[in-house]
Amino acid sequence: MDNEIQLISDGDGLAVIGDPTAVERFLVSEGLQSKDLGLHRLGPALGKAAGVAQAGSEIAANSGRWMKLTAESAKVADKFPMVTNSVSGNAHATLRAQNGQFVKNLQFVKGSHLTNPALLAGAAGLMAQVAMQQSMKEITDYLATIDEKVDDVLRAQKDAVLARMIGVGFVIEESMTIREQRGRVDEVTWSKVQGAPATIAETQAYALRQLDALAEKLERKTTIGDLAKAAKEAESKGQEWLVVLARCFQLQDAIAVLELDRVLDASPGELDGHRLGLRAARQNRLELISRCTERLLARMDAAAGRANAKVLLNPMDSPAVVKSSNHVSIAIVEFHGRLGIEGDRQSSEARRWTDAAKEARDKALETGADGVGAARRLGDETLGRAKWATGKLSSRIAERALRQRGDDKEE
Repeated sequence: MDNEIQLISDGDGLAVIGDPTAVERFLVSEGLQSKDLGLHRLGPALGKAAGVAQAGSEIAANSGRWMKLTAESAKVADKFPMVTNSVSGNAHATLRAQNGQFVKNLQFVKGSHLTNPALLAGAAGLMAQVAMQQSMKEITDYLATIDEKVDDVLRAQKDAVLARMIGVGFVIEESMTIREQRGRVDEVTWSKVQGAPATIAETQAYALRQLDALAEKLERKTTIGDLAKAAKEAESKGQEWLVVLARCFQLQDAIAVLELDRVLDASPGELDGHRLGLRAARQNRLELISRCTERLLARMDAAAGRANAKVLLNPMDSPAVVKSSNHVSIAIVEFHGRLGIEGDRQSSEARRWTDAAKEARDKALETGADGVGAARRLGDETLGRAKWATGKLSSRIAERALRQRGDDKEE
């Protein structure tokens, strides 16, 4: 029916399918911005499948629009109670326009092409593709905001594992271009990228091991000076390995987009099952990356805590550790946001030396006369350390000047 539309939510995005006019009217009424779902691509694929040729012709007459699931689009979905499909796991609702308003159609319309299983399965596959392409774009934007672009970081690495991934990236990008031009992924195009997942997985594992190594190094350091050096290394190297992980994830999403197209072209009846498998595998990758980066976050937090506790005795190195910890944490939180990993983390505040000294003095004073002596000794010691730290360079210059004067007199 021309006044009916189908809403589909898969947890990542919301799709609206139906007569082009009805779809446009619904989006305008709800104030939603959307992009083309590419529903027309289902027609030829489903038209070749036995028993769904009629569905293919019906799909060709409809429009599909997609939007990322945000607070605004989720609010729209909540207005129309949806029913979860036990097979696909997606939520569906059929809406009918009445008196200029869209309401949930509680009546089952026998033979409605909008509830055709082939259409719903195909639309779910397209939704997964569009969502992953959106994620790929966000990763591209993320890589563009950091100081070193992904290619610069990767090319600076001499490791053969990363070199292979660079080559695989070129092949995948070429295949994506062919896909855009042809509207499908044929056997020739797919054959070019079949071995890519293994190379990308190898690179991802390598990058995760490097991040783990940085975390372990932080844990092994016992002095604040050594901890400051390890924290600085984690700050500089950590960002590089996050770049590598982001690129791996981006290429894995691209492979999944190509893979769904290949299944749609070769075995359309298996599309939904393959989509669910790819979704589970993607979630597993996210959890693996999350665990590794959270370990590094925990080690940096612990390092900042140790540094703050020793700020009296290390007025220069302790703040440096906290600064590096905050830089790493900010980088990881931004990285998580781009990949869709949920989390919340606040930066550590470097404990000021004067605040720590005041706290130590107050605690010592509470113990009585002995405490006063302890506080005085502590104050003298820490003041001496502070003077030493700030006057070290001046002393060296003065000593050098005296030696030069003595040499002049001897001459």
